[in-house]
Amino acid sequence: MAAGLEAVLFDWGDTLFDFVWDDALVEAGWEAGLAALGRDGVPRDAAVAHFREHYLPVLWVPGALDEIEYPGMIRDVLREFGVEATDDELNRFLEAEHAAWEPARVLGAGTHALLDSLHSRGLRTGLVSNVFDPAWLCRNDLERMGLAERLDVAVFSSEVRKRKPHAAIFAAALDQLGVAPERALFVGDRRFEDVRGAREAGMRTVQALWFRADADPRGVDPDYEAFTPMDVLNVARRLLGEL
Repeated sequence: MAAGLEAVLFDWGDTLFDFVWDDALVEAGWEAGLAALGRDGVPRDAAVAHFREHYLPVLWVPGALDEIEYPGMIRDVLREFGVEATDDELNRFLEAEHAAWEPARVLGAGTHALLDSLHSRGLRTGLVSNVFDPAWLCRNDLERMGLAERLDVAVFSSEVRKRKPHAAIFAAALDQLGVAPERALFVGDRRFEDVRGAREAGMRTVQALWFRADADPRGVDPDYEAFTPMDVLNVARRLLGEL
């Protein structure tokens, strides 16, 4: 392998898959979760309204570096309605709620081919994602999407407790790979969380533009722009000396 590149790390949502927000899935998720919980006496509409008012606004706070404790939030909402959920009940709720959001997660058509092409060149691959859902649910998603077998590591903010652009989440992935930051390339759609975070962690960066064009003023310009997954492959090939 040519010197200079050993690994390519990726953001997840709006990079490897398209996340399509659907507000109606908030209600659908709670309906599925409450059905899996199997407890009487929790009015869905009231619980959803309480969740929307007090908890939904804090799920994605711009610039927040500490990850929320989402299972605890759900437990608190249920407690407001007189339900002390066991750990098993809470996990059933979370799993059913998460599954209800499946239509919002659409795998990119070129994702598998890109990862396979990088691996065929001896490069290692990784995932670094800001997600508040428990990591075990996200790893189940990776299996369903055919990504688990194509990624050498996957690191989620819900297990590191820090969100991008915090250096700790990038460092966790690099440490697991055993790769120095200057020998890694990071690909993500967000100029602040992904590009700036990875740059400050010592990596070269690619902004993924095939699902969305982020223009966050807190971010920085990437080293490369990619309008298709093939553009990422060409960047890697250039760094490997193939082009």
